[in-house]
Amino acid sequence: MTLHDDRMRVLVADDEPSIRFVLQETLESLGHEVKAVEDGEAALRALQLERFDLAFVDIRMPGMTGLEVLKQSRAAGNDVAIVLITAQNLLENAVESMKAGALDYLVKPFALAQVKALSEKALANRALKDEVRSLRRAVGRAVAPGGDRLVGSSSALLEIFKTVGKVAPRNVPVLITGESGTGKELVAHAIHAASPRAEGPFIAVNAAAIPRELLESELFGHERGAFTGATNSRAGRFREASGGTLFLDEIGDMPIDLQAKLLRVLQSGEVTPVGGRSAEIVDVRIVAATHRDLDERVREGAFREDLLYRLRVVPMSLPPLRERIEDVRTLALHFVERYAPELAEGPVSLPDATIARLERHDWPGNVRELENAIKRALVLLSGDVLAPSAFDFLTRAAESGGRETTLEELVVKEVERLFDQGGSLTDIYHRIQQRVERPLLEVVLDRTQGNQIRAAAVLGINRNTLRKKITDLHLELPNRS
Repeated sequence: MTLHDDRMRVLVADDEPSIRFVLQETLESLGHEVKAVEDGEAALRALQLERFDLAFVDIRMPGMTGLEVLKQSRAAGNDVAIVLITAQNLLENAVESMKAGALDYLVKPFALAQVKALSEKALANRALKDEVRSLRRAVGRAVAPGGDRLVGSSSALLEIFKTVGKVAPRNVPVLITGESGTGKELVAHAIHAASPRAEGPFIAVNAAAIPRELLESELFGHERGAFTGATNSRAGRFREASGGTLFLDEIGDMPIDLQAKLLRVLQSGEVTPVGGRSAEIVDVRIVAATHRDLDERVREGAFREDLLYRLRVVPMSLPPLRERIEDVRTLALHFVERYAPELAEGPVSLPDATIARLERHDWPGNVRELENAIKRALVLLSGDVLAPSAFDFLTRAAESGGRETTLEELVVKEVERLFDQGGSLTDIYHRIQQRVERPLLEVVLDRTQGNQIRAAAVLGINRNTLRKKITDLHLELPNRS
């Protein structure tokens, strides 16, 4: 039987006759075709043998539970929208339901308006799925497989591609400028990959992420005994990058005394490690990047003018995402294709209405903000379509004046959310601490390439303390270049 666009086939499964009656009467009054069953086994059989657009399934029924029906239905590849019904509004029920892929959950006693709203939500989901069937084919054409890479087709990005092609074969320094999150390191990787040095190492150093007392050793190396704690000699990033490319990220934040030593290395092509007496010739291609205005830093006396001239042989400026909004579609499709297998439960579609919603956002955090927004939406997704409502958090951020929510505000909101959910609350301090501690350590370890000595210094904690936390939290250390 073919239904009109605003009608659905709905399954109702509940062991209470009164609940089945109320749901069937309400849904039929909305024009939907309804089939009612009284237990989980019958519900699963119906889902396996017939096509339904929506199902209301009670969690607690004799025999198979509603959660089991949901999980087995999903395991069999059935994408019907399922609403779980529960008599207990507990956090565990909500989390388990959404984690298993429910469209939503309905708490008894419920209002008929809630049933109507959920049926409308399912209708919208069905319409979006229909809309994106052709879009899925377009994704396959527009997005190539692979990891991080420059993605976009705007005229501004095409100019960047052209410049990369021109500058890559020539062994001259390149200075990449642009706001945070625009993809400066990706451009540096592209230059390296298209250069004759592509088979050599690509070594990245973030001058803003490493303390002054460690940065000199990180760049130029040190001899054993050169300073307290130098129990072994170290080559340093310049020598490690010999034959390849050294990417100096956030060069505008490098301490001015180290800028002088960097300038000498660029002029002479020789590196002298800390505590060393002899210099070593290195063959390194320099690509630097910063989000700062280096001309302004020179006027402030915070950056050497002669170093700026050495680095800015070929300048490249990356435009912010708000100035190449036509790239939002391609980027969003790319990030969905890349992260859906990891963060969602299967292929995920991005309809035109959602892309239009993303294109209206100003993206103050640029490509990195869009990437993180896609990740967040995928984690919270129920189903396989990213609807415009999945990005309502962008509207809330814009209404706060474009200001990023502070860490303190996020903690306050999370604690208030825990209290608002009701139920027994225990050990909130350690629960919040653990949620903050894990991403903190992961980012610092990533930025320090897994070097625990440097990471401990950045964090301001003892190395043994850091090692214990890594073990306790089961953190995986990044591979060191």
